[in-house]
Amino acid sequence: MDLNAIKNRLEQMNKQTTANSTGGKSLFWKPSVGKEVVRVVPNKHNKQFPFTEMLFYYGIGQRVMASPQNWGEKDPIQEFTKQLRNSGDKDNWRLAKKLDAKTRIFAPIVVRGEEGEGVKLWQFGKKVYQDFLNMAADEEIGDYTDIVGGRDIKLTTVGPEVTGTPYNDTSVGPSLKTSTLSSDDKIAENLLNNQPNPLDVFKKFTFDEVKAALQDFLSDGETEVSTTTTTNTSTSTPASSNYSLDTNKSKSKADQFDDLFSDDKKKDDLPF
Repeated sequence: MDLNAIKNRLEQMNKQTTANSTGGKSLFWKPSVGKEVVRVVPNKHNKQFPFTEMLFYYGIGQRVMASPQNWGEKDPIQEFTKQLRNSGDKDNWRLAKKLDAKTRIFAPIVVRGEEGEGVKLWQFGKKVYQDFLNMAADEEIGDYTDIVGGRDIKLTTVGPEVTGTPYNDTSVGPSLKTSTLSSDDKIAENLLNNQPNPLDVFKKFTFDEVKAALQDFLSDGETEVSTTTTTNTSTSTPASSNYSLDTNKSKSKADQFDDLFSDDKKKDDLPF
């Protein structure tokens, strides 16, 4: 047994835990199968809107990547998918859809009965998000985040044996009674002032880091990738071969890829 290797791995795991925790407590929360009650807390980082929408890439690179768009910066993958769609080729459209960033939503919540754990970030998808927005738009419910006359949120979560998928499914609904965030002013103040910001929690990848991950994804691990899209009519060729390198020998493949993100491109093509 290599004790040094074990120590190094333990140190890595401890760093990962620290990165996703505060004071040894996890920043993130997710519902368990069954019934639970939470309270959406007014967002310290955006007092007008409790939810934070973020874009992520899955399966590009070795881990999940937060899009630079989350910080108002140019995103090379978004640039590339625009060009794929502009090509008008159906295979390019399929690749663009595969590369598109996925939206995840974060809400600052406190779990009833676990107020001492502080505010957690609950990450969910568009279905639950739509339910939350519909509740807020309902005049009979109103601002359920209000610290004096807001409402707790009741959750019902079912497992794969019910959903028929590998995933749980959570439904949300408002409590019939209004209530305060906390009857203890000190606890309420702590919940309002000590909240993780999703934009600070996730790594902010640079343009070059994201471009390198895209390059590696398109080249299937090779060091050089295509900057052009082509159509291959052979049914025996995998779809990924439709995104091949330009046969132009005047430039290296890497240079061709870099040209895709050149500052000389039309400014109208940029998302920001």
